[in-house]
Amino acid sequence: MREARAFWVAEPGRGEIRPEPLREPGPGEVLVRALRSGISRGTETLVFGGRVPADQHRAMRAPFQEGDFPGPVKYGYLSVGVVEEGPADLRGRRVFCLHPHQTAYVVPAEAVTPIPPYVPTERAVLAGTVETAINAVWDAAPLIGDRITVVGGGMVGCCIAKLVGRIPGARVTLVDTEPSREHVADALGVGFAAPEDARGGCDVVFHASATSAGLQRSLELLAPEGTVLDVSWYGDRPVTVPLGGAFHSGRLTIRSSQVGMIAPSRRNRRTYADRLRLAMELLEDWAFDTLLTGASTLDELPAVLARLADGDATTLCHSIDYQEEQ
Repeated sequence: MREARAFWVAEPGRGEIRPEPLREPGPGEVLVRALRSGISRGTETLVFGGRVPADQHRAMRAPFQEGDFPGPVKYGYLSVGVVEEGPADLRGRRVFCLHPHQTAYVVPAEAVTPIPPYVPTERAVLAGTVETAINAVWDAAPLIGDRITVVGGGMVGCCIAKLVGRIPGARVTLVDTEPSREHVADALGVGFAAPEDARGGCDVVFHASATSAGLQRSLELLAPEGTVLDVSWYGDRPVTVPLGGAFHSGRLTIRSSQVGMIAPSRRNRRTYADRLRLAMELLEDWAFDTLLTGASTLDELPAVLARLADGDATTLCHSIDYQEEQ
């Protein structure tokens, strides 16, 4: 039997690379050789730190996860590769798969999504993040001319800002405490502000900072009867937010959004495959390249995740490059 290599969280705060048996693909399956995988920073650093609440262990399982939280667990879901064995219409094609960080893997053919020729391999790792952003926009349903703010300039927040920035007449601002996010906002075609400088009176605020302070600021930026759509996942961290002041008198709303289910407004008309294909089409835009902030080898991934978990504020999407594994 052939062998691959994969990243595992051996225990909270410690990752390692392990050999993986690689079986032959059966009928209706594909063998994918990995080219790149992206680190979904918010979720994966919480998994790395063992901070998935016990009552969310089942809900937070990735499609091809092995092991269980808090560890040992093989986790991840932003993988791009090329099909080496499988149905004729897929062989030789680049595909995206919701698979952990691994040099090669066998999955059902329906689990991979072909990547259009106009989307570079490096950018294609963002497909799962753009899919999350699409779902959030479907949930919030912003309108032409809306005043929209995105609080939190991480991978998801930046993707949301890019998508809503296309709405005609919309005033879109990305808010973050990290000054270097300003050039990212410029590349995405939206405004930028530090939290204390952000303009209020917003119709919709997307909250993506995963902090209590960010959620509070999001509420403060709303116009009466406005909505905060919270796409953050906090893991086991307690979240406190004052609901006095204008929360009741302004009839403000906080709603959650999570990519695990399609937004109710589209659930009867779009499949998960439809949503992911749409994400692929949107990735034709070169502006998404500004979210790609570095690459490492698979052997370096344990140290990279430890650094990200320690709070490196400059990294957006860090990728794993498997070219040296070939």
